[in-house]
Amino acid sequence: MRGVGWAVVLAAVLVGVSAGAAPEGFQDPAAATRISRLENGLTILTLEDRSTPVVSFQVWVKAGSRDESRFTGIAHLFEHMMFRGTENLGPEEFTQLIQARGGRLNAFTSHDVTVYFEDIPPEALPLVIDLEAERFANLVIDEALLDTEREVVLEERRMRTEDSPQGRAFEALMPLTFKAHPYRWPVIGWRSDVEQVTVEACREFFAHYYAPNNLVISVAGNFDSEETLARIRQRWGGMQPAAEIPRTLTREPEQRGERISTVHFDVRGPVLMIAWHAPPTGHEDGPALDLLSTVLSGGRSSRLYRRLVNDEQLALSAGGGYWELHDAGVFFGRVAVRPDADPARAREAFLDEIERVRTQPIRAEELEKARRQLEVGLVNGQGTAHGLADRVARDYVAFGRIRPLEELLGGIEAVTLEDVQRVAERYLQPEGRNVVRVLAPPADAAAPEEASP
Repeated sequence: MRGVGWAVVLAAVLVGVSAGAAPEGFQDPAAATRISRLENGLTILTLEDRSTPVVSFQVWVKAGSRDESRFTGIAHLFEHMMFRGTENLGPEEFTQLIQARGGRLNAFTSHDVTVYFEDIPPEALPLVIDLEAERFANLVIDEALLDTEREVVLEERRMRTEDSPQGRAFEALMPLTFKAHPYRWPVIGWRSDVEQVTVEACREFFAHYYAPNNLVISVAGNFDSEETLARIRQRWGGMQPAAEIPRTLTREPEQRGERISTVHFDVRGPVLMIAWHAPPTGHEDGPALDLLSTVLSGGRSSRLYRRLVNDEQLALSAGGGYWELHDAGVFFGRVAVRPDADPARAREAFLDEIERVRTQPIRAEELEKARRQLEVGLVNGQGTAHGLADRVARDYVAFGRIRPLEELLGGIEAVTLEDVQRVAERYLQPEGRNVVRVLAPPADAAAPEEASP
């Protein structure tokens, strides 16, 4: 799926980033993105590249778990229901038609958005436009469909969260970190909500958020923009916009002390997760936080991995990162403690590394290495039609514009040693910690059925 033209040009970017800018004559492929808007509010981003044999077609719904009100998990339920049939397509027919033409498709749900995508040969693009329009206009939402997908989601929840120490840790971390904002509940939803969600609630969510004025279509690769826009206008232009798109206005209150939660679970090796509040996506401190997280947990040579896994042999793995969300951010760390190690010692070593970066500047070579890691990752993400469609849509949904690659690279290059220490000191304060420990139940704990009255 790699566009040879983009890949060759993008490889040259790293030659000039040490000066804080792309090399002379470089053309950011995303700069050619055309932004169109239909009368019903649908936004369309088109980015042509004839050097690739692929087209990526993506529909970004500006709704995720933060937009749920009565029942958690509805946004993720729709990720499943959208593949199950419409008024004119049977169950799985949508998938079969695309796969028969050599395409691949999938979807994902986050706290902020739900995204559907197809990567296809150019000749299949008109069909994909029609199929996506069909399911956004004529999706079947009834009891039979809901009951089927409810069971699928509950099984997914069991496997990924309820039977997973890491899943248990993360599910406990978010409501510990967020007390007011909807980011506190899991994207997959609480079990009781998924079990009880109604058809009426699903139809209401679909009407509010799956309307054209809450969608962004992103198309990148080998296609003709005029033909594609004409077909989208024909198939999507008649859809009615939503009169109201409800949004949460909740602001998370300031945290005023460390919070600690212990989860007892049948686990051989304890799991430790720690999170701090951080700024939302697009904040001026974002590049410095990205570099800080790379120094701490960017691979096996990072500080946390070296100390906890290699040097002191307290953990099987250690990592983390800076997670940017639309309304807030989270800076987090994760440690899978060895079964024969003391979790208190692992926590102490982890927090000692955090205190080091708060009180002492990192080394210049650490910063430069982290800088190159981020720059290479950013550039490599531009080498496919899918990567570019994702980039321009993600930026447009978050900021209402597409940030130039030169701006992104320049932001990374401008970060200094002092900036890294400043953001560490500001955001990773002890009173702002949220700590989750997943531990085996105490040896003398009675089983629930044996407990005394």
